[in-house]
Amino acid sequence: MACVTEPIAELTRLRGSIDNIDAALVHLLAERFKCTQQVGHLKAEAGMPPADLEREARQIARLRAKADEAGLDPQFAEKFLNFIIAEVIHHHEAIASE
Repeated sequence: MACVTEPIAELTRLRGSIDNIDAALVHLLAERFKCTQQVGHLKAEAGMPPADLEREARQIARLRAKADEAGLDPQFAEKFLNFIIAEVIHHHEAIASE
């Protein structure tokens, strides 16, 4: 019976770690969006466009490099950042139209 319990205990431990990481990711994303909301208000007040293609390209390159260093697929990291950037731009557009 010990052979079955050990994998189950390890599975439970790993899933607990995954749950904690997921919670941390949600909190980090919330903090990131608080900052980007402030950026959106500053851009709107200054009459700047919601998107900054040069900054986005630098961020994608930086994140791809970080992902590679961390052993994460850079293409996945880019897709993830592109999703976030699209949401940020959507927020900035909404702020600009207020």
